[in-house]
Amino acid sequence: MSQEREQDFRPVNQVLGSQPSLGPIPADQILPWTVIALASYFIINGIFGGIFQEEFQKWLWTVLITGWGIGTWWILTGGRSWSFLSKFVGVPAWTRGFARYQSLLEVNHEAKNRKTKRRHRRK
Repeated sequence: MSQEREQDFRPVNQVLGSQPSLGPIPADQILPWTVIALASYFIINGIFGGIFQEEFQKWLWTVLITGWGIGTWWILTGGRSWSFLSKFVGVPAWTRGFARYQSLLEVNHEAKNRKTKRRHRRK
């Protein structure tokens, strides 16, 4: 009986269907987070570098802005992003309309049908 049971069940790889990650960081977030970190570094040290007198203040603001950018990006594009982003999907305005038939081969086809229909109705 144990041999029958072993044949019924097949071992399944637990990694199948899971999202690749680098530790706790999802793999699809690594590139955007790197871009956000580099952009915040260049903004603080390049554009606003003269405002800060100490090196500690530059790094503090770089880390704060990087954290804010990464957090915002992760909320908007993370695992359950549809729960937040679905609020902004516009609902289509459905209207009921009818298009008039226009023959490509014979332009007066509709007018001919109207004349024959009216004659039969009046009698």
